[in-house]
Amino acid sequence: MITIKAEPEISVGILTEEKIVFELYGDFKTSGLKQTFSGRFNASVVDNSIVCKKDDEKIEISDEMIFEPLDKEADSFLIREVTIGVDFHWERKEKQRFNGSLKLKRSYNKIVVINILPLEKYLISVISSEMSSKSSIQFLKSQAIVSRSWVLAQLEKSKLTGIQKEVSQTSIESENELIKWYDREAHLLFDVCADDHCQRYQGITKIFSNAALAAIDETRGLVLASDDNICDTRYSKSCGGVTESFNNVWESKEYKYLSSVVDYKYYPENYNLNFSNENIAKKWIKGNPSAFCNTSNQKILSQVLLDFDQETKDFYRWKVEYTQKELSEIIKLKSKIDFGEILDLVPVERGDSSRLIKLKIVGTKKILTIGKELEIRRTLSPSHLYSSAIIVEKFDIRNNIPQKFVIRGAGWGHGVGLCQIGAAVMASIGYQFDEILLHYFKDAVLKKIY
Repeated sequence: MITIKAEPEISVGILTEEKIVFELYGDFKTSGLKQTFSGRFNASVVDNSIVCKKDDEKIEISDEMIFEPLDKEADSFLIREVTIGVDFHWERKEKQRFNGSLKLKRSYNKIVVINILPLEKYLISVISSEMSSKSSIQFLKSQAIVSRSWVLAQLEKSKLTGIQKEVSQTSIESENELIKWYDREAHLLFDVCADDHCQRYQGITKIFSNAALAAIDETRGLVLASDDNICDTRYSKSCGGVTESFNNVWESKEYKYLSSVVDYKYYPENYNLNFSNENIAKKWIKGNPSAFCNTSNQKILSQVLLDFDQETKDFYRWKVEYTQKELSEIIKLKSKIDFGEILDLVPVERGDSSRLIKLKIVGTKKILTIGKELEIRRTLSPSHLYSSAIIVEKFDIRNNIPQKFVIRGAGWGHGVGLCQIGAAVMASIGYQFDEILLHYFKDAVLKKIY
């Protein structure tokens, strides 16, 4: 049952560090103190208290402090050294500026920086951070509704259960198997984080176009719903031709609106999608099937891929090559298990998009099956493989030990829900936002809740 009837405020975790530098532009107040604050401050934890210093000025509070702007529209704050793309191949640091309130929360000997602001203002930044704000209006509307639905679904979960969110990392472990999945709401001190683990949010750092503002305004309060619940919508960059089902990526729970769909107008010609057959999976991953997300149109791609995303050129079909030494060292580093030399990477179970759910690593010292898709992507790469829809080819085999591995893959991301590149292509050829959403989220309906 949908209980949210008005626009909520949300809290967004920006970063967690032992020391931070922040700058207040305008006049900010904090509870219990009469004076207002502005300018540059250094903050750290000293004797279990947060201490903020600016020249001779010092503020000290034990657990948390909130700086609220007097002028919510004009005032802003800036945080330096914010990491974006955490653990991804394009990870880097930026300085970012935000509207709304600044909350500093002590977590042991570190400070958690949190931005508190109205949901719709948050969404303007999300659709301008997740993609170019110059994207087509129909695509931006689609992303706005998906992003809004996801956040509100997480708030509904907390509200309905009446308990604080729990960390959603879950694992099933045995001597021969290690299966982990990591859900996107795994935060205790705030509603959502600001990075790709949740949704990219970079404050007012990015330029907001009129199209981005219009997309939020014209879809205000609109969500996707199913059985009178807000849909727990998901999205990724490129599904690779077929979207994945929720239960193959996260907990073993089925949502009909997050079941697999073919990302095209019709079933792909000359392809079978029964990926439990390895020969069929190989043909799919090595092939070039028609799909909305199968595009090299730079104008369309520039709508979805920001500057650092465009460092990835081959997202629809791609390959990675490793020597035996490189692969064995990566797996040892990422899994913290010494498999010895790697003899084989054996597909055990695939999902509806050909993404691997389980993969057996066969080494000279250890054999172990791992999953789900994100654990596989992390284990086989210094950062992340683009997806787990992969096949592995072995070369130069000496004494039964391959000296070279070629991993070929399809798509970018977990593949569940909205395929962003596919949605951008659909918008470019005339699909409206509601048609795009109902293509990716089967049996869902659009509902205005405030």
